[in-house]
Order: sequence, then structure tokens, then C-alpha cells
Amino acid sequence: MKSLRAALFFSILSFSLAHAFQSSGYAIVNGARLWYEIAGAGEPLVLVAGGPGFSHVYFKPHFSQLWNFTVIYYDGIGRGRSDNAYIKSDYSIDRDVADLEGLRVALNIEKWHIYGHSYGGLVAQQYALQHQDHLLSLILSNTMHSFEMWQEGYENYYNEIRNQYPEAWSTIKRLADQGKKESSPEMRWISIPTMPLIYFYDVSNVEKIVSDSLPWNADVYYAIVGEELFHLSPRLQNLDFRPRLREINVPMLILAGRYDRIALPRYQIQYEIYAPQAEFHIFEKSGHFPFLEEPGSHIQLIREFLLRRQ
Repeated sequence: MKSLRAALFFSILSFSLAHAFQSSGYAIVNGARLWYEIAGAGEPLVLVAGGPGFSHVYFKPHFSQLWNFTVIYYDGIGRGRSDNAYIKSDYSIDRDVADLEGLRVALNIEKWHIYGHSYGGLVAQQYALQHQDHLLSLILSNTMHSFEMWQEGYENYYNEIRNQYPEAWSTIKRLADQGKKESSPEMRWISIPTMPLIYFYDVSNVEKIVSDSLPWNADVYYAIVGEELFHLSPRLQNLDFRPRLREINVPMLILAGRYDRIALPRYQIQYEIYAPQAEFHIFEKSGHFPFLEEPGSHIQLIREFLLRRQ
């Protein structure tokens, strides 16, 4: 009994010490200040946020239980507390990949695990193909493998509004006929009430993410995605990781949500074809945010995956 109590004591002590070690600050990366926060102790795991345009805050506190890893939160350029770009055209997947690698160098990290969610998964895939020698493992959550998949999800987004929110759809069509772009303030306000249906299995879970503490920079989003209704920017048409996903030879985990109406399961399942070396898991009671809707199962799966490769 005494040895059991001692083991429990040191386990709790280790947990406390891991979370007591925290730091934050700015790293100068490619001429811009990027805000970062570090918690925990162990192999580094960097979280790449989605949007595009979200800061890191929607990941908190859902990764705090990974106490035996050094979890790195950061804000990409134009997000959260980081600097804005001088010109909007600087917002791009290429810039985000370069900044992620620059952050690794600035933090003096040799190799790290990467968790990319949604748009962040696009950044993570391109990073893996360009900087695999600095990668320990790759986790892709509710992301897209190609322009085709992204465009299909984008069209489905409006299809859901048309079917489930016909009154909102009528207004969208009327504004579109007036020449309004998706980036117009009127369009943005119309879409907000439809978000729970689009992104969540249980619409009440929207309360876990929608708040004043969730910074989003529309300039980043529209610079990358484009401003036109129903169509992604033509600049993204050549985006296609499928032919090269087999080249990624670090451990990979692909996560999907059964009720994700943006990163559609019909396309998510294709990762089993294009990246057969990866593990694949669908959360049956999640939409676009499994770490919000099934946090216990999600964190257990992540922890087990990361520990297996150590």
C-alpha cells in the first residue's frame, strides 16, 4: 500500500510539474512577431489552427491533458496576438508553412509532432511534404486533401443553408443578385445562425467555441479563400496533396467527424486510399470539432497514438 501511495504521489507531482512549466512570448519569424504559448514537458506537439484566420485559443483547454508532451500553441500571422501582414496577399498557405518552420527554428526545436485542424491541416500536410526531416508524427483533424474536396465542402455549406434555412438562403440570393460578395458584412451576419448546423453534431456544443474570446481575422480568411460566393479562389485550384501523401513516412493519424458538413466524410475516407500508411478514425458523434464534441475519446486517441511512437 505504501508503494502504491508513493507511486500515486509521484504521478501527481509529475503532472503538476509538467503543467507548472509554462512560457509565452513573441518569436520573430520572417520579419513578423508570432505569439506562442508553451505548456507541459516532453516531446513537442504544435497545434495549427484552422479558419483560416483563427487564433490558437479555441484549442484551449482541450489539449491540456497531454501533460507528458510539450504543447505549443501559436497564432499565425494576422491571427490573435501576432502581427498583421503588411499586405493582404501575404496571407497564404505558403507563408503559413514558412512561418511554422520559422517558429520551429526560433524555438530551437529539432523535431516535433504536428496537429493540424481544418485549414491548419492543409498547412500541416504541406509542411510534412517540405520539412519531413523535422517531423515526429502528423495528425490531421477534419481537413481537406485537395481543392476538389474543399470546394465540395464549400458548396455543401450553402446547400445545407438552402435546405435547412430557406429564409436565410433567400436573403443570400437577393444580396448576390445585388452584387454583394461573401466578404460583405451583410453576408457574414446572415450565415452566423446557420453555423451550429454546419459544424456540429450536437448544436448546443457551439457554446464551447463561439465567444468573444475567439479572435478571427476576416482579412486572412478572404485573402486565402477568396470573396466570391459558392467558389473558392482560383489561386487554390492547383492545391492537391493526394499524389504525394504516400511520401509521408512518419506516423500519421487522420481524424474525421461523421457529421462534418465541411470536411465531408465522403472525401475524408479517401485518405485510406491516398495515405494507406496512416491510421484513420471517424468520431460518430462529432461534426467539424471532435475535440469539442467528444473530448474524452479524442484526447485518449491522441495520447495513445503519440505514446505508441515514442
